[in-house]
Amino acid sequence: EVQLVESGGGLVQAGGSLRLSCAASGFAFDDYAIGWFRQVPGKEREGVSCIDNSDGNKYYKDSVKGRFTISSDSANSTVYLQMNNLKSEDTAVYYCAAGISIIVVCLSDFEYDHWGQGTQVTVSS
Repeated sequence: EVQLVESGGGLVQAGGSLRLSCAASGFAFDDYAIGWFRQVPGKEREGVSCIDNSDGNKYYKDSVKGRFTISSDSANSTVYLQMNNLKSEDTAVYYCAAGISIIVVCLSDFEYDHWGQGTQVTVSS
């Protein structure tokens, strides 16, 4: 059974940091891209960051470049999103998703096969 379990969300003041974790199981981790997406009620889901585990390439939404860092621990099948200098506009439910590397377009949610349940990130100003 495929599982993606996010953790690490919470309430933080603007300028603060959080680290999200996405623990994966049930699929060939190294053949997949793992993406972080976020969604605010009433808005479309958007890609925040993605790592392609097959080649290590990393991708970021422009607005988070320099503030967010994605990393992957293959031994533990876990992907992390370190979020620094958080802003109120980063407030959202964050989801991790997994898709086969050669199929997905990393920051587009199209073609991702598996999704986690989401974790709330709230940044107070």
